[in-house]
Amino acid sequence: MASYKIQHRTRYAYAAPVIDCANQLMIYPLADERLTVKSHVVSISQYPDVALFTDYFGNQVGVFSIIQPHSELVIESRAEVETHAIQFPMDEADADTQWQHLAGLRTDMAFMDFLKPAHLEIENEIRQALGSVLTPGAKPLKQALELSEYVHDNFQYQQGVTNIETPLEDIWRLRAGVCQDFTLMLLYLLRLTGLPARYVSGYVCPRDENVRGTGATHAWVEVYVPFYGWLGLDPTNNCIVNDGHVRMAIGRNFADCTPVKGTYKGTGAHTLEVSVHIENGQPLPSDNLPDVPVYVQQSPTPIAPVNSYRKYLDWEQQQQQQQQ
Repeated sequence: MASYKIQHRTRYAYAAPVIDCANQLMIYPLADERLTVKSHVVSISQYPDVALFTDYFGNQVGVFSIIQPHSELVIESRAEVETHAIQFPMDEADADTQWQHLAGLRTDMAFMDFLKPAHLEIENEIRQALGSVLTPGAKPLKQALELSEYVHDNFQYQQGVTNIETPLEDIWRLRAGVCQDFTLMLLYLLRLTGLPARYVSGYVCPRDENVRGTGATHAWVEVYVPFYGWLGLDPTNNCIVNDGHVRMAIGRNFADCTPVKGTYKGTGAHTLEVSVHIENGQPLPSDNLPDVPVYVQQSPTPIAPVNSYRKYLDWEQQQQQQQQ
């Protein structure tokens, strides 16, 4: 058993006051037989009421709105959890029996969403590449581990080269990205192979300095293993998920698991800062603030579209200036 104290802080700073801010939170640890949530408190700078509901995939979701003008929004989550080691698959059934079992899930409503790969123009190219990766006739678990290792070994962990809107084709060409990109790539490869796979967001808790993805939210994959259930695979760190990972949400892709998202009325210019501080049985900082944000995104004011009326106004203004 391992215990962790997790502080997750998200801050939006707007260039001018904004109004009618509506938000969705998916920052609630998923309690199950492997995760015990001892305490969890979410605080928001504007003190709105947060309504909670459970979505289609079993995630706890919070929603809130802020009507009055504000120039800053801070969302802070403080959780204390205990994790328990998993029981690894025995994988005793023969390969044919397991693949036949998976074939029967294609029409099962519980698995259909996790079996259909995205449509890519480069599907044939990717299938050809996998020909030298997968062991022919191997059991599903072995092929899943081979695919996870392939993504880890052939994609460079590099920040700043992708974003949440980067297409899979670009990730495949770049062969680089962060945990989200590694996860989306493995997700596609597993589904392409006929293995049910789902996206997971959460936290990876540091055991040593070589762990990738600390200091921010993390992402990994869960693959369905016949006669066992869902097993987590972390391609970013090339490991089977055990008691060092804490789940927040599961879904078909990133859009189903986004930790914080929302909309508002006002300027598009804003700065987003995200930081995660995790302690292994140690107290969190006394000043209630995590470390310096590891993720900072600045969005400038969008360029106004140019249309015929705007062109006319600009021309009229130029004429007036020339007459003066």
